[in-house]
Formats: sequence, structure tokens, C-alpha cells
Amino acid sequence: MAQIIDGKELGLRIKEKMKVQIPFLQEKYGRLPSLYVVLVGHDVGSQRYVHSKIAAAEWVGMNAHIIALEDTITEVELLNKIYELNDDPCVDGILVQLPLPSHICEAHIVNAIAKDKDVDGFHPQNVGALWQGTYHIVPCTPQGILQLIKSTNVPICGKIAVVVGRSNIVGKPIAKLLLDENATVVIAHSYTQNLKAITRLADILVVAAGREKLITADMVKPGAMVIDVGITRNQQGKVVGDVDFENVCQVAGYITPVPGGVGPLTLAMLLQNTMECFFLHTETSR
Repeated sequence: MAQIIDGKELGLRIKEKMKVQIPFLQEKYGRLPSLYVVLVGHDVGSQRYVHSKIAAAEWVGMNAHIIALEDTITEVELLNKIYELNDDPCVDGILVQLPLPSHICEAHIVNAIAKDKDVDGFHPQNVGALWQGTYHIVPCTPQGILQLIKSTNVPICGKIAVVVGRSNIVGKPIAKLLLDENATVVIAHSYTQNLKAITRLADILVVAAGREKLITADMVKPGAMVIDVGITRNQQGKVVGDVDFENVCQVAGYITPVPGGVGPLTLAMLLQNTMECFFLHTETSR
């Protein structure tokens, strides 16, 4: 029976450390870390995600703000708002909640955020720094996945890691982070032939494909660590991942639940990235 990797507990421990640290930042630097989240439109899911991010930032003691904009805003108007935040020395982190309305190019908006305020880690210069190994700001979900893996104290060096999914947000960056930990990394995707033969090689299996129960028990190496990044709502309205949790539990050595696995660490890493941006700004301004 697999050991459950509790993302809620680990995320809470990370946030509690920040909550202790932040009051001392006010004393030392004369201000608190600040996070600004830009929300365009009235999508219920986006609103829920944004409010959870703001609540978490406020809980640890940061200044957190929502900039709510109508979905009729033009791309130029939104870009101008981003430039205002870039120029404001009291803003440490900027996050634009995706998706955006169809008339706005997401790439244009992401690329407009100053790289040292890009708490999502999506700016091309931050992506380039990740692949060069000179990074400061790493995308939140991959960074959280690595924290979950390391929390088990299972060595990564020399292990075979299989990543199912090749998105720019999760698959590619977590593959690079695992490479940096000296794992042997294989990336599988929708064109991979005989996926089962690939996944059964994995000592560490990270699944970020967005397909309910894609990974079944016979696709998992006995004792492997399984990190389920997927999150969808099935026809019964239940939130599920990419892994057949109940059956894979009988085979794996470690496994993350959905919900309560990767999600809380993604949120904790967003706050950690905001702290990183705060230190970049305060140290360079001294």
C-alpha cells in the first residue's frame, strides 16, 4: 500500500515558515512583500483561484491585491496596466490569471510582465534561465512537485523519472528540474507508442496529461513514486486526477492524492516566488 504524500500538510509548513519570517522583513526593509493578481472577466473558476491566492498571501502577512478588469478591456489597455505595475516599486509580484478573453494574446501579456516580478515563472527570460541553470523564479507547479518528491527523502539522483505531458507550464520544466537533480528523464506525450512500457520503467512517475485515470495499476512499477498533477471534474462532479488512485495505491510506494497533493504546493510556491521577487528588489535597491 502506497504512502500518501500530503500536499496540504507540506504546504502549510512552508506557509507557516513565511508567516514567522515576514514581520521581520517589515522591520528590516520598511515594507512587506506585495503580490498583485490581475483578473480579467467574471469566470467563476478564475475568481475562485484568484481569491484563494489572495487569501493565502494575506494569511502569511503579505500585501495582496486583486485588480479586477472587465472582459471588454482591450489588449493595449491591459498591457498599459501591466506596465504601470512593472514601474511601481511597491509591487513585487505580478500574476495575470489565465485564461484571458479570446481577443487578447496571452503570450503578449505574459511577456510584458517584468521578469523580476513574474511570480508564475512564465516570462521567456525566466524560462531561458531555467534551462541554463541560472534561474531565480521557477514555475510554481514544477517547483511544488520537486518539493513533494524531496519531502519523502527518497533519493532522486540516478533514478529513472518519467514525465507524462510536455506542456510549457508543467511537463517541460519539471523534466528540467529532475535533470538538475541528476535523474534520468524520459518525457512521454500523446504520440508516445506503448506508454505502458515507458511508465513501468519509472522510479518517479509524474503525470500531467489532463486525462482521467490515464495511468492504471498495471502501468506502474512496484514501489514507484507517483505524482498526479492532473485535475479535472468528471461526469459525477468529482474532482479527479490522471491516475487511477485506488488501484495504483496498491502498487506504488508513494502517491499524491487529488485534490490535496500538488495543488497546495503550487500555491505555496507562488508565495515563495513572491518572496524571492521581494528579495531581488530590496537587495538591488540598497
